[in-house]
Amino acid sequence: MTDTMVESRPSVLVERCNDSGELLGVVQLDPEYFAALVNVPLLHQVVTAQLAAKRAGTHSTKTRAEVSGGGAKPYRQKGTGRARQGTTRAPQFAGGGIAFGPKPRDYTQSTPRKMVRQALRAALSDRAMEGRVCLVDRWSFEVPKTKDAVASLAALGVDGNVLVVISGQDVVAERSFSNLSYVSIVEAGQLTAYDVVVSDWVVFTDETMPGEVSDAPEGSVVANSSRPVADEIVEETTEAGEPVADEIIAEPATDELAGDEAADDEAAETDDEEEDK
Repeated sequence: MTDTMVESRPSVLVERCNDSGELLGVVQLDPEYFAALVNVPLLHQVVTAQLAAKRAGTHSTKTRAEVSGGGAKPYRQKGTGRARQGTTRAPQFAGGGIAFGPKPRDYTQSTPRKMVRQALRAALSDRAMEGRVCLVDRWSFEVPKTKDAVASLAALGVDGNVLVVISGQDVVAERSFSNLSYVSIVEAGQLTAYDVVVSDWVVFTDETMPGEVSDAPEGSVVANSSRPVADEIVEETTEAGEPVADEIIAEPATDELAGDEAADDEAAETDDEEEDK
């Protein structure tokens, strides 16, 4: 056994399209980001820490010393047959203080940066193995329009909860996707493992794709393609000439009309012969 061992990682192929769904080619993603080991306990720990960091921690309750009232002793110490009480603002009384209630605090957990980076790679690798990573060359929206954003997602074949990773210059794309409730938008520098885990699809552009992207070997085909098959069928039919559906419908209709005309002619000739007799 040699001193240094090189890990053989599988190649991850993905189709590169434009925002209209047209195929531009097949590329190979960086295996360091999209073919990493999916460590579930590590991913769970990092995601939990990221959720904890989102908590505001501003909740607060009042103790018996902070609520108003209760200055006088409610009744005498002895002779009533009841338990002795010094104030009506004790936790057991209605309107009293809260025992061991929440106070403002910071929920942030200390997580090493190596763990955070590895968790992000694990989340991206999990989506890549499921064929849930989409690559677009760029967003070509001229003006912010939600209709164009919906059409682009439909052409790319993505559905469910979609995470769109944009750059700082994609202002028009950000405004186009912002009105869609099922689309989350995040800048490439702010991408976290939690964002990837809660999304069904992750859509990158050439500028935001992490790692190095290289051309796939010639003849490579992505088995679980996300592009709609109907578009390919329409393109092939259009290149061949007239649509196949029109030809199938037209031919039987012509035969039926010809048969009906011949039957009408025979019926007319029979009527003429009967009148002559």
